[in-house]
Amino acid sequence: MASENPLFVQRKQKLDEIRQRGLNPYPHGFEATHRTGEVRDRFEALEASKERVACAGRLMTVRGHGKTAFGHIQDEQGRLQVYVRLDGVGQEQFDLWGLLDIGDIIGVSGTVFRTRTGEMTLGVERLEILSKALRPPPVPKERIEDGKRVVFDAFTDSEKRHRYRYLDLLLNPDVREVFRKRTRIVSAIRRFLDERGFLEVDTPVLQPIYGGASARPFTTFHNALGMPLYLRISNELYLKRLIVGGYEQVYEFSKDFRNEGMDRFHNPEFTLLELYQAHADYHHMMRLAEEMVSFAATEVNGSPRISYQGQQIDLTPPWRRLTMRDAIWEYGQIDVKTATDGDLRAACKRLGVEVDGVRGGRGKLIDEVFSACVEEHLIQPTIILDYPVETSPLAKRHRDDPTLTERFEPFIAGGEIGNAFSELNDPLDQRARFEAQMELRAGGDEEAQVLDEDYLRALEHGMPPTGGLGIGIDRLVMLLTDSPSIRDVILFPHMRPEEGRDRGEESGDAGADP
Repeated sequence: MASENPLFVQRKQKLDEIRQRGLNPYPHGFEATHRTGEVRDRFEALEASKERVACAGRLMTVRGHGKTAFGHIQDEQGRLQVYVRLDGVGQEQFDLWGLLDIGDIIGVSGTVFRTRTGEMTLGVERLEILSKALRPPPVPKERIEDGKRVVFDAFTDSEKRHRYRYLDLLLNPDVREVFRKRTRIVSAIRRFLDERGFLEVDTPVLQPIYGGASARPFTTFHNALGMPLYLRISNELYLKRLIVGGYEQVYEFSKDFRNEGMDRFHNPEFTLLELYQAHADYHHMMRLAEEMVSFAATEVNGSPRISYQGQQIDLTPPWRRLTMRDAIWEYGQIDVKTATDGDLRAACKRLGVEVDGVRGGRGKLIDEVFSACVEEHLIQPTIILDYPVETSPLAKRHRDDPTLTERFEPFIAGGEIGNAFSELNDPLDQRARFEAQMELRAGGDEEAQVLDEDYLRALEHGMPPTGGLGIGIDRLVMLLTDSPSIRDVILFPHMRPEEGRDRGEESGDAGADP
């Protein structure tokens, strides 16, 4: 239990003593006049004018020298050194300083000056406790080299960083910057679409019939209606209902949920941008996708040229176009147009892909060959187009080859970041495709799509020719922030539950559990 942990006990005793002194260790607020970044930016003027400065932040370092002490407070904008001396704050507040620990949140006010080493410093004239921390943060070891703070025992364990994201954000400024960039990326895309006449909309998260993708759903139950509901795996079918209803350009940033495995590209909960444009086809969507991604990269990083995991990538349009058939021939020397199903199965086995239990027909075998021999080579942005009908139940058949669909996926740095179609708007063909998917489900394919009668009814009222595009926002953020894993760009990724932990299992060291 926490009561058995010496550090917790010591901090609890200090908390009790603060209260015994008549102080509230958890007050309702603090009137800060500046943040640390503002103090640094305006330091010379603040020093010259002797303007009083009030800052709030978390105490990150403490060192004392008898009747004087130094420390660093940290807020969202960075760190600032504070200088506390008995003559400056008086005995009562200096005693309060002695009851503080690293991790406590404090408010300080006074005037600024430079120390003999040139460090910007706030000379404290008043000190307030704003939140007493009962747990010590993992404290990285650090030293000053050439006047700069150098951390050499950082909080870097990926498991702990993702599980205790609050500590990751607290101790790693670069991580905070990743999530600032994520917000800017979404804002840039929203601005890009708004300026082109798209309307942002909201569609249901809880759906009576899940659809729009091939995936297993999460299932829940609505007590009042007495019926099962599903967390959406896609918002596609609802957005296309809006096209039927008369809107011509719509988009949504949706939280989607797929009951699938987790790896560096997959999380059960993820963010997807989907957009639909009437009277457009997949060629329109190709241009839109490359322009939008290039725009977002330029807005956030200042250039469409990025570095991802040591690879230099140029997102400037136009991107390379390559049919799936040509890509497999180029990188695998396999002609999927003439290959038999047996040839494709043999190719999969040569490539180390187990296909004995694979369902989905010939199209699925072609997709497995493509994944095994092509994807890793697609470093520069490449649009792979013209997918088999069997793997694309919502895409319009190709105008020149009925065995294919007008579908494309953009690949960057060896991974797929989106999916797009000339949308299928023939209700009879759509019904036949749904029925083929239901046969796959009956044969044991849990990820095959389900038949949605209401969506078919909508199509029977008439949907104009439509282009649709989906972009995985998490994967795009990975690219534009040079992050190796999807967990690095989701604030609270899903984790396995901890076992055997209680509040007392911590030491405060950087390598220990927080």
